[in-house]
Amino acid sequence: METDFTNIAGIFKSNTDIVNKAIANIDPEHWFKGPGDDSNHLMFLMGHLVVHRGHTLRALSVEWKNRWLSLFSQGAERLADTAYPSVEEMRAAWEEVSTKLANALQQPAADRLAKETPKGLPTYDGKISGTVAFFAFHDAYHTGQISYLRKWLGYGKTIG
Repeated sequence: METDFTNIAGIFKSNTDIVNKAIANIDPEHWFKGPGDDSNHLMFLMGHLVVHRGHTLRALSVEWKNRWLSLFSQGAERLADTAYPSVEEMRAAWEEVSTKLANALQQPAADRLAKETPKGLPTYDGKISGTVAFFAFHDAYHTGQISYLRKWLGYGKTIG
């Protein structure tokens, strides 16, 4: 079984770099603005990424507590801005989960990657390796949304 996750780790690293650039210098009040009433704001997207990077860690058998799962899961109801973590808390959680994930992807355990994915988790191949690959895709999808929001908010483009 292929256990070299260099490409998957590269996707997550690229996403981390893009998100870091996208959220740089965003005023705190802009973290809760979106292009439409039913659009996700930056705080939701960042929390969603943190939660799903946590899912990725747990799939790799790395301990991570998703303390904001109910706030940032798919389909979560939008709450008052004050119900969400502060921008500083979100930035710290993003840094922590991203560092842990980068470390976990350096040498993932081959026996863990080959395990069958538990029911309910997405996967491309029925194994944990396919789950981690799916989460890399998911991460990139929302990274694009965050980049779009940066530009929509008037802070300019993230890449290029």
